[in-house]
Amino acid sequence: MKIRVLWVGKTRNKHYLALQEDYLQRLSHFAKTEIIEVKDGGGKEAEGQRIVQHLNPTSTVCLLDVEGRSLSSHELSGEIERWQIAGRKETTFIIGGADGVSPQVAKMATDRISLSFLTFTHEMARVILLEQLYRAHTIIKGFPYQK
Repeated sequence: MKIRVLWVGKTRNKHYLALQEDYLQRLSHFAKTEIIEVKDGGGKEAEGQRIVQHLNPTSTVCLLDVEGRSLSSHELSGEIERWQIAGRKETTFIIGGADGVSPQVAKMATDRISLSFLTFTHEMARVILLEQLYRAHTIIKGFPYQK
């Protein structure tokens, strides 16, 4: 299964960028993974239009949403494993901009997950998502990383 992670804005902090690249590299051992950065600015509607332009019509869309389902790392790995067994070719995870996502983008999401009840900066959320995707794959494969 291919994983696409689409987020609004660039990661400017070099430390977060280094962590993103590290987890992206680790994740690449398990799944083809692509990062897409969409230009921020212009409000939710403009950002939403740019997000939609990058969505593949056959991709399953999972929106990171404060009101989404809260999953443990093991539950996330179970979801990913079910998606793989079901034959999903591609899943796109979306992290919206500072004001969230447009109704159009929200409507396209087939699933919504929450990273935490806590609030993180967008740059932190990107790192956390990539780390959790990597962790989920190590759980699926039975690697000791998750301990």
